[in-house]
Amino acid sequence: MKRILPLLLLFLFVVGCKSTSSIITSKEEAQKRGIYKAPANIKIAAKNNATPKSVAAKEVPKKAVITGNRINDKNDDDLVINVDDSSYLVKQLINAASENLGAHYRTGGTTPDGFDCSGLMYSTFKKFDITLPRSSVDMAKIGRKLDEDDIRKGDLIFFKTNGRSVINHVGMVIEINDEEIKFIHSSTQKGVIISSTKEAYYGRTFTQANRILE
Repeated sequence: MKRILPLLLLFLFVVGCKSTSSIITSKEEAQKRGIYKAPANIKIAAKNNATPKSVAAKEVPKKAVITGNRINDKNDDDLVINVDDSSYLVKQLINAASENLGAHYRTGGTTPDGFDCSGLMYSTFKKFDITLPRSSVDMAKIGRKLDEDDIRKGDLIFFKTNGRSVINHVGMVIEINDEEIKFIHSSTQKGVIISSTKEAYYGRTFTQANRILE
């Protein structure tokens, strides 16, 4: 019994210290960890003048795509972020970006065949008729720069990596827990993944976050 107790305490210590900010590299893994869930098969009857805010508190339809101020729900099922406080448009932006989890990194890429970091953000927002600048440094110049305690889902998050003196990397915030920010981005090593500011590299190189959608 005296020999078993120290082993049990060691096991509990290892389990308790296990990192919760490990990288997510696929939609299947994101589902397994409870970040995403399949939507209920419910459609919203939208009026011609419906806006994203007017449906924010309702059930999300089948892969509803916002085109101008109209809603099109004729597409296939999509994954929906499992939170209640995100706006409808922010949910759909996160869904659109997450469809590319696992895609390869490609310099100058803006398609599922390969994305660079700003290309992923550019193509994601473009699906909703929002045209961003093409480079991360120019994206950082638009919208409203945020205090760290004001960052929320859907905001763009910027980094200065590899010892650079200017912003050269961008992602989109998908989740915030206490002092941890999770974001989707296209990394040069692993392509489109979900990472965290709890990871030393991103915690050290984080520079700012901007709100594009008010």
